Amino acid sequence: MTDTGPEPDLRFVLSIDQGTTSTRAVVFNYAGEPVGSGQKEHSQHFPQAGWVEHDAVEIWRNTREVIGLALADADINRHSLAAVGITNQRETTVVWDRATGEPVHPAIVWQDTRTQRICDELAGDAGPDRYKDRVGLPLATYFSGPKIRWILQNVDGAAQRAEAGELLFGTMDTWLIWNLTGGVRGGVHVTDVTNASRTMLMNIDTLDWNEEIASEMGIPVSMLPQIRSSSELYGYGRRESLLIDTPITGILGDQHAATFGQACFAPGQGKNTYGTGNFMLMNTGEEIVRSENGLLTTVAYQLGEQKPVYALEGSIAVTGSLVQWLRDNLGLISSAPEVETKAKRVADTGGAYIVPAFSGLFAPYWKPDARGVIVGLTSFINQFHLCRAALESTAYQSAEVVEAMNADAGDELVELKVDGGMVVNETLMQFQADVLGVDVVRPKVIETTALGAAYAAGLAVGFWESTDDVVANWAEDTRWTPTTDAEERSALLAGWRRAVTRSFDWASPEA
Repeated sequence: MTDTGPEPDLRFVLSIDQGTTSTRAVVFNYAGEPVGSGQKEHSQHFPQAGWVEHDAVEIWRNTREVIGLALADADINRHSLAAVGITNQRETTVVWDRATGEPVHPAIVWQDTRTQRICDELAGDAGPDRYKDRVGLPLATYFSGPKIRWILQNVDGAAQRAEAGELLFGTMDTWLIWNLTGGVRGGVHVTDVTNASRTMLMNIDTLDWNEEIASEMGIPVSMLPQIRSSSELYGYGRRESLLIDTPITGILGDQHAATFGQACFAPGQGKNTYGTGNFMLMNTGEEIVRSENGLLTTVAYQLGEQKPVYALEGSIAVTGSLVQWLRDNLGLISSAPEVETKAKRVADTGGAYIVPAFSGLFAPYWKPDARGVIVGLTSFINQFHLCRAALESTAYQSAEVVEAMNADAGDELVELKVDGGMVVNETLMQFQADVLGVDVVRPKVIETTALGAAYAAGLAVGFWESTDDVVANWAEDTRWTPTTDAEERSALLAGWRRAVTRSFDWASPEA
């Protein structure tokens, strides 16, 4: 598709991709091709075991910087932008003062496990599925609601200030839009249905805040942003950014944005994103499918006033961040790409498995007391085997999610669309195909998270006319076909499952 369609002076859409480790801005043309970008990492803070924090002010500062870098790289200014879309790390929680714009506490990141005791208290005799029928999610440290409660309970005066209407809550999309549209000078306090569906506070069927659950968590509804669709006008950029008067018209949580960017618009279509963690979503259409196999029910997207589209999701906490751990904590590699170079030095792992349950296990197990283990060690094992085991653990975890998704959907996956930073790793992609027994397909544009947010924004202003344009833009780049037989595949997965059981029941209740 050629770069035609919108009026000549509005030739691009800007996407802000606020991720777990960095913030990026990407300029896309009508063909869905990136023509300019900027990226900057932000600090990761680990004040205690199991705690993960970000500085929300640093992220806002970086956002302004990468917008400028992206526009400069594309050799354009804001006058060439038809719209701006935002995608974000989802459950990460910010609470700030509406009068000063200052956060009352560092942002609590989605990986953080400090709220386990709160989750246990809320579960009570009803168990972790107490709210699942209403919100689609089990009680887990992953989600925003318990994080808000922790902040209100542990920051002096925060609960009283929240009751008085002085504090606001938001996931990172809300925090950025509030600042982009003026902040303390009239900033818009909104979120979209995909991010709201990750808080444990939104009714999955009616798409509004559940006041009863909020009350039980001790969260004043006045703190919560207005819930909007994923593709509509929320507000305009103000002088606090380089986007003065540019319409901000798209919001999608990162995994929902990747699903959108992969053109998974029909029921049964899905994708797997390989990033800090892995996240697989399968479109279930307008039907709410309630998982019986450890998956989450979530809103995939909603376009304007159209009916919402739902999805099943399998969330894996640690995949790409395991490679960072090999680099930063163990010093086995000096850069992320080196993990593949070393993994290729050996034909297999020598029987070693790494189960990276650093923050417990997410889907399909949901075991907060699990902790990471390396099993099968012998004197034969070397650094190359461990690098390969790290890559293979990502594929094994994804294979278990696929198995759960097949069981819930009542159908078998026929191919897996993949995206995210790790899909450049050919060794990992081939092994993923091998343990799944189906083809793995990488698109030409692998950063589909940013692209999905751009599509949502562009559709709202008519830059793209319909999702048919998104489908037309999607193009296959590489396909991996399984090379193992069913017997070998079964043996590999059996070994992995034995390894996973060794991680269970490790952390004490107080940990």
